[in-house]
Amino acid sequence: MAVTEPPAPAPSSEPPEDDLEIVVTPRLRLRGFWARAGILAAVLVVLGALASQLNLRPDLRRVRVTVLSGPPEGHYHALVAGLATLAARQGGRITNAATEGSRENLTRLAAAGRRCDVQFGLAQAGSELPPGRPLHLVGRLAKAESVFFFGRNADAVTEFAHLKGLRIGIGPERSGTAQLARTILGGADLAPLGPRLSHHTVPEQLDLAARGELDLAVVVMDEDAPLVVEAVRDRGLQIAGFPHLDVVARKHKWLRHGRIGAGQYDPVRMLPPTDKRVLRVDTLVMGNGCASRSQTMGLLTVLAEELPDFMHHNKTTPNATRLPLAAAARSFFDKEGPDWLDEHVPWLVDIMPTANWVYLVMAASMLLNAMTLAHRFRLWRIDVARVKLEAELMRLFGATTTIDDIPGMGPEPALRTEAVRDGTAHVVRALERLAARCRRQSVSMLVPMGQEMAYRYQEGVIHKSLAILRDFRRRCL
Repeated sequence: MAVTEPPAPAPSSEPPEDDLEIVVTPRLRLRGFWARAGILAAVLVVLGALASQLNLRPDLRRVRVTVLSGPPEGHYHALVAGLATLAARQGGRITNAATEGSRENLTRLAAAGRRCDVQFGLAQAGSELPPGRPLHLVGRLAKAESVFFFGRNADAVTEFAHLKGLRIGIGPERSGTAQLARTILGGADLAPLGPRLSHHTVPEQLDLAARGELDLAVVVMDEDAPLVVEAVRDRGLQIAGFPHLDVVARKHKWLRHGRIGAGQYDPVRMLPPTDKRVLRVDTLVMGNGCASRSQTMGLLTVLAEELPDFMHHNKTTPNATRLPLAAAARSFFDKEGPDWLDEHVPWLVDIMPTANWVYLVMAASMLLNAMTLAHRFRLWRIDVARVKLEAELMRLFGATTTIDDIPGMGPEPALRTEAVRDGTAHVVRALERLAARCRRQSVSMLVPMGQEMAYRYQEGVIHKSLAILRDFRRRCL
């Protein structure tokens, strides 16, 4: 009898599973190349943009500010003009805005509004702060200004009682000089003397004093200012001296007293003929918060270059004004200049100060460490749960049985018990829940970048155990 061979199976149109290959066409290869090239180009553009913002040669290009100074003939205006010239050499721009004086400067700073057309201004210490935008202190000039009482016969004024009924010019109405003079002459001690006060510009009241139409002209100015030298040497004006000015200064924390030496303005003609005691008042650089940190640092840099004692004075002497110091100024004085980031990447510190960047990096580091700790704890708990389930399998199949031994077990009567069937079903359900939990936690934000593979390993072990136990239940139970 002939043996008939079974017909050969018809060839399948699909390749065997082991022979499956991913066919990559030239178009796909080209698309992948251009995708990688595009990503690389984007990264290079971003790095180039960041590098272009790195200021390798520090300058003042970002400084574009307006400083309110004072009358064109005054010391404030001359000082800011010098700062503007120095800033221009380094690419910066400081606009010198002439005003009537301290009071107007503070008023305009406080009323800057959203436009922020002015950012800084000079003012005398003790000036009253107007309502509006909060103002802060940027710095104090090392050399205080002197309060002069000029007059044709001022040498005869040696006591406060000599001020009785005198005609005294106290500067422009919105000037710090006028406010200071009213504070002193209009106080409870000197007001009963009844001095007649009037407002004039500095040149006007010096002219009036030289003609005798004013008995005294109050001028607050640097003792070496050309206008002061001219008033004494050329106009023949004298300086009133009050030996007991210290009693006035002690009542106002922002006032000091000093001395103009005999012959200081003309040692040949001895002008003044004797030492003159005068009041001294600090000059403050005020800001209204409109300027960025880099602009404030730039102005402070120019001040430190123009005035050699500026840094030392602000760092070593107490701030008697009780005005809040700007954060940028505090950093500048503490570090004796701008730090590296302020010089080379000023746009970055304009976003946030250097100290805040350090705190941010520290907070990010602590957060990442906390995330890593939480990730490790959760991964450990998954492993503990899996090991406990493996221990249950050992109790069901024997203390020396491993998960790899179960595929070789047959449908023996000893394994077809209710305890094995229920126990195996319980382990399968627990492993399914554990696999879902492992996958859910693997995509959590707590998992540090690149640490997902630890969860993938646990998932692989769990899925292998599930496959073995499901096969065992199908075969033996």
